[in-house]
Amino acid sequence: MVDRPVAEAKAELFKALAHPARILVLEALAEGEFAVGELADRLGMELSHLSQQLAVLRRVDAVANRRVGSVVFYRLRDPRMTQLLFVAKELLVTSLQDNRDLLQRLGSATDTR
Repeated sequence: MVDRPVAEAKAELFKALAHPARILVLEALAEGEFAVGELADRLGMELSHLSQQLAVLRRVDAVANRRVGSVVFYRLRDPRMTQLLFVAKELLVTSLQDNRDLLQRLGSATDTR
């Protein structure tokens, strides 16, 4: 039996991940905890834009934050997010390799005519 609420929660997580800026944020945070300003500099992102992206990631509990005085630090809430990003990259690499192989075979088939 399919568990619809779980499927919906997964869909919300994947929707939150479906933006290049948020992927960049998560990949940076995979390296450790950063202050917001440091993260903005590291990514070359405006603070307002970064704050919007972090808010989306907070809503799905992908990131956690802590405040020290006036400085807010962010980190991945769960280190397994790094694994998810790695698996996504591996899937893309495999797909691109498969497409490259197909393209080469198609090119070879055209050359024999």
